[in-house]
Amino acid sequence: MERGAAAMYIPFDKVHNIGFISTRFAGTDGVSLETEKWARVFENEGFDCFYFAGELDRPPSQSHLVPEAHFMDPGIRSIFNAAFASHANGVRTRQLTTQIYELKEHLKDELYKFVAKFKIDLLIPENALTIPLNIPLGLAITELIAETGLPTIAHHHDFFWERPHFKTNAVWDYLNMAFPAHLPPIRHVVINSSASNQLSLRTGISATTIPNVMDFANPPPPPDAYASDVREALELEPDQRLILQPTRVVKRKGIENAIELVSRLGMKALLVISHASGDEGHDYERRIIDYSRRMQVNTRFVSNIINERRGTTSDGRKIYTLQDIYHHADFVTYPSTREGFGNAFLEAIYFRKPILVNHYSIYTFDIKPKGFSAVEIDGYVTDEAVAKTRALIEDSRLRQEMVENNYALGRRFYSYEVLHDKLMNLMV
Repeated sequence: MERGAAAMYIPFDKVHNIGFISTRFAGTDGVSLETEKWARVFENEGFDCFYFAGELDRPPSQSHLVPEAHFMDPGIRSIFNAAFASHANGVRTRQLTTQIYELKEHLKDELYKFVAKFKIDLLIPENALTIPLNIPLGLAITELIAETGLPTIAHHHDFFWERPHFKTNAVWDYLNMAFPAHLPPIRHVVINSSASNQLSLRTGISATTIPNVMDFANPPPPPDAYASDVREALELEPDQRLILQPTRVVKRKGIENAIELVSRLGMKALLVISHASGDEGHDYERRIIDYSRRMQVNTRFVSNIINERRGTTSDGRKIYTLQDIYHHADFVTYPSTREGFGNAFLEAIYFRKPILVNHYSIYTFDIKPKGFSAVEIDGYVTDEAVAKTRALIEDSRLRQEMVENNYALGRRFYSYEVLHDKLMNLMV
C-alpha cells in the first residue's frame, strides 16, 4: 500500500475475539480507563475481549501477563534510558541494538502465544505504537501485524513528538518504523483533532478521531454510606471548602495556579491533590509543597488513600475511589498546560462540579467550541477568575445552571453512545 493510502476496513462479520495490548492495564491512568470503556462497548455488542500487558488487573482467564511488556521492567527501562539519554546524537551502540532485538523477539513470541491462546481476530494496541516507553514492544507488535496481517485498530493517546524529551534520541529508525507503524491492516484512532492533523502531516497516515468519553446516560449514583466520611478522613473542618485537583503531581498540570487560586479566594479551603507524582520524579512535588507553604495554602496529598478500588491501607485507613472524593468537592481545578484530551475535565462535568481550566490547546480547539462553561485562565490566575470561582462556590443557582448545561453537552458529545457509533463505524 502506498504511503498515505486509506487503511483496509476491518471485516466485522469475521471478528469475535479482540486482543488489547499495552504496557499495563491497571489503575486509573487514562489508557487503562479508556480501554475499559472500549471493552464495555465491544462486549455489549457480543465480542470477547482479552488483554496482553506487563501489569494487569483484568480477569486472569482473559489475560496474558508478560513482565517485559511493562515500561518499568528493568531491561526495558535500561533500553529507554540509553535510547533517550540527554547526550544521544542519533547514534547508538551495537550492544543497545542487540538488547532491543533480543527483547523484541521475546515479546513477539509472547504475542504469538497470546493470539493463539485466545484466537484473537482483531488487535487493539493501546498507546503501545504511540509513546516509545517500551521500544521492543512497539517493534514486536509491528512485526506481528506485518507477518500475520491481523486487522488492527491502533489507539493513539499521545505521540512521542508531543513530548520534548523524546526528540533527543538514538532510535529514530525505530520511531519511524513503529511509533506509529504504517501498515495496510492498521486503522488509526486518535483522541483529538490536533493529533489527527499532526499524524497526517508527519507520516501521511489518516486517522479517525474518537474522543474520550463518560457514561453520561447513567449519572453517578449519590454517595453511599462508605463514602459518607470522606470529609472527616481528609480532616476537613465543617466550614472548610474542598477544592479538588484530580491529577498526578507533574509539571504540565500547572498546580501552582491551583494553589494561587485557593490563596486568593479569601475563604477557608483545603486543596486536595488526588494522585502521586508517579514515574516522573519528585522534584516538582517538592516544589508544590514549598509553594503551598509560601502561599499559606493548606494542601493535602492523598494518593495513599485513593485507589481504583475501595479497601484498607496497611495501617488500617479506609481507601476511597476518586469518585468518592468528587462527590464531596466544592470546586475542581484543572490548570494543565498540556493534555492529550482531558479526562479530569469530563469527570468534573460528569459529577456536576464547577471547574477551572487553563487554555491548553485541546480544550481550546476541541472542547470549548461545543459550548462548555468553565472558569478559564490563560497561563495565570486573574482577578476575574478568582471572582468567578468565588461566585460559583457561594451561589448555588449560578453553579447549578453551569453544571447542568455542561452535563447536557457532555451527553451529546462525549457519551458511550458516541463511542459506540464511532467504533461500529470502524467495523464496516
